[in-house]
Amino acid sequence: METIWAPWRMSFILGAKPVGCFLCDAPTVGIGEESLVLQLTEHSMVIMNRYPYVAGHLMVAPRRHVDRLDALSPMEHQDLHETLTSCIARVRDVAHPDGINVGMNLGTAAGAGVKDHIHYHVVPRFVGDSNAFNVFAEVRVVPEDLVVTWRRLRPAFERM
Repeated sequence: METIWAPWRMSFILGAKPVGCFLCDAPTVGIGEESLVLQLTEHSMVIMNRYPYVAGHLMVAPRRHVDRLDALSPMEHQDLHETLTSCIARVRDVAHPDGINVGMNLGTAAGAGVKDHIHYHVVPRFVGDSNAFNVFAEVRVVPEDLVVTWRRLRPAFERM
C-alpha cells in the first residue's frame, strides 16, 4: 500500500482549537479564498472543508448557530436544503464525480468535529477512490481477493 503523508491534518488533530465557531465567523469575512466560503444565502452558506477527506469536500451550514435540525425555522430549513441541493448540482457540474456522499454528524459520539453548529458534508466520490472509506465506514479497501494474493505469494514460500 502506498503511504501518502498529510502532515497538515496533524495541525488540526493536535492543534489548539479556535475559540468561538468558525462557521459563525466565516460569513463575516465573506466569500473568498481566506474564508473558503463559496456561497452565502440569506440563511445558509457553502464553505470548503479546511481539512477535507477528499478534494472538493464541502460543507453546507445554516448561518445561525444551531445544534439541531429541529431548531431551524421553516425558512432556514428550506434555505439550507435548497442550498444543499444546489451545492450538489454544482459539484456534479464542476468535478464530474461518479457519486457524492452527503451526510451530517449530529453530536460528538456521531463524529461531529463541530458539534454545536450543524452542517452537511458534501463529498465527491469517484469509482476506484478509497480515501474516505476509513473515515466513513472504518473499512480498509483491499483491491485483491485473498485467494489471488495467496496464489501470488505461495511460489515464494515453496522455494524456502
